[in-house]
Amino acid sequence: MKVDVNGKSLELLQGDITEMDTDCIVNAANEQLILGAGVAGAIRKKGGPTIQEECNKLAPIKVGEAVITGAGSLKTKHVIHAVGPRMGEGQEEEKLRSATLNSLRLADKYNLKSISFPAISTGVFGFPMDRCAKVMLSAALEYLKGPTGLERVVFCLFGEESFKTFKEVLSELTSR
Repeated sequence: MKVDVNGKSLELLQGDITEMDTDCIVNAANEQLILGAGVAGAIRKKGGPTIQEECNKLAPIKVGEAVITGAGSLKTKHVIHAVGPRMGEGQEEEKLRSATLNSLRLADKYNLKSISFPAISTGVFGFPMDRCAKVMLSAALEYLKGPTGLERVVFCLFGEESFKTFKEVLSELTSR
């Protein structure tokens, strides 16, 4: 699914974010920037050890913040590491919104034209998929309406259920 926002595109794809050829991909990171399981584990496995070495120099960061590293041997040029909230820690939606917006701002700061996001915080951090979709998609749509060099924002979703949820939420947000 693809929508046009101010001459830019916001897309939903189902697949493996480590295979994306956008200028950067976003890692659903933890505060210590340890590439453990889930999206981070896949990035570590396919990208090689240099990404973790760069992360080690930048850690720790706070929930809602984002930092950028190289991408090792991944197809993309950069990895933006964004720390989303753990369910139950409080102010989760605000923190997820910050993680999304800070990732977009960082992409702009580095003059990147395209970015791919996973569903941040929905794995081991326990954030509900529907709420994640609403927060992240709303933030991205709002950001694309403003001044940005980004031309393409992709949400690369792992599994049919997450794709379906994001598609339903995006249809709802863009039909208003």
